[in-house]
Amino acid sequence: MKQRWVRIGTALSGSALGGKLYHFVCRPIDRVLIPLTNGRLAMGPPGQTVLISMTGAKSGRRRQAVVAFQWEGDEMVIIASKGGSPKHPAWYHNLRAHPDVTVQYRGVREARVAREAPADQRDRLYDRMAAEFSTFAAYQERAGSRRIPVMLLGRPRDRLP
Repeated sequence: MKQRWVRIGTALSGSALGGKLYHFVCRPIDRVLIPLTNGRLAMGPPGQTVLISMTGAKSGRRRQAVVAFQWEGDEMVIIASKGGSPKHPAWYHNLRAHPDVTVQYRGVREARVAREAPADQRDRLYDRMAAEFSTFAAYQERAGSRRIPVMLLGRPRDRLP
């Protein structure tokens, strides 16, 4: 039953209208629902949705983003798709400027450090995410010439000097 809802949700969010619904309705709900349930419930993909708290690149204020994720070893893989927009999402710029973040998912709240996936890893990770969530293939097509970035959220000890 759970997989059926994931398939339906993924198919809906892949359409332009569904993507807008997810962005303007589900994500704001998740900003409240994830902290309330300690990450155990989310409107996004069950068990694969993370709330990221970060510092704004320009404002310096605390910001939040809700995104789908997958694991690559001990790192969380997230995609800066913005629903296939020709522009990067604000959270991507925030992570680039201030990589120290806090994430909340599946009953866990912890510190992480963001970095952009190197070119040799990016395509493989993007393709793997698109294989699970078909929406990402549609997003890359919609983004036109923008190469959608892949970000990795590692544990603070994983940061290189």
